[in-house]
Amino acid sequence: MFEVAKRDWAIPIKENPIKALRFSAKMRMRTRRLRPGELNRLLKATRSCRSPPISQIIQFALATGMRRGEIADMQWKDLDLKRRLLTIPVTKNGHARTIPLSNGAIKSLPKRCSIDGRVFSMTGNAIHLAWDRITERAGLDDLRFHDLRHEAISRFFELGLTIPEVATISGHRDATMLLRYAHASSSAVFKKLNQAA
Repeated sequence: MFEVAKRDWAIPIKENPIKALRFSAKMRMRTRRLRPGELNRLLKATRSCRSPPISQIIQFALATGMRRGEIADMQWKDLDLKRRLLTIPVTKNGHARTIPLSNGAIKSLPKRCSIDGRVFSMTGNAIHLAWDRITERAGLDDLRFHDLRHEAISRFFELGLTIPEVATISGHRDATMLLRYAHASSSAVFKKLNQAA
């Protein structure tokens, strides 16, 4: 603004006082992945949950890397079980995407339709509330539902999928943004290093 005032409005400002300020932005990128035994603790905690589909939702999120809202909004009409594909017509970045469904994803789908045509009978907010109760019950206070997306994308890379293949599933249109979600586990890296040696 000071530069515009000086250049365009001819206000006699000798120097921009803001220019000398240094801001230190903290990195807010999360690298949280599931640790050994945590998935079992989560799924065990879902057994006493009043929302039975939450266990299937957690497993579906890990199999697809989908966001909580995308899972809550899924419609049966967008599923092609014969071709094992799910189309998400509206996504966060505004572009539709088609996700190939693995055996694990298909297995975690509910057996029957909800009344309104959605695949899972829970809203995004209901998933959020159930997640909070489950993680508290499992003693995982630093795990967010969105961390399942990081976990899934990291697993896709560990399976050997390429950047374009993972981007097809995750919906990322920029490789830089996609790689922010990929966090290799040290045990997987160690295993590959030993295989190469």
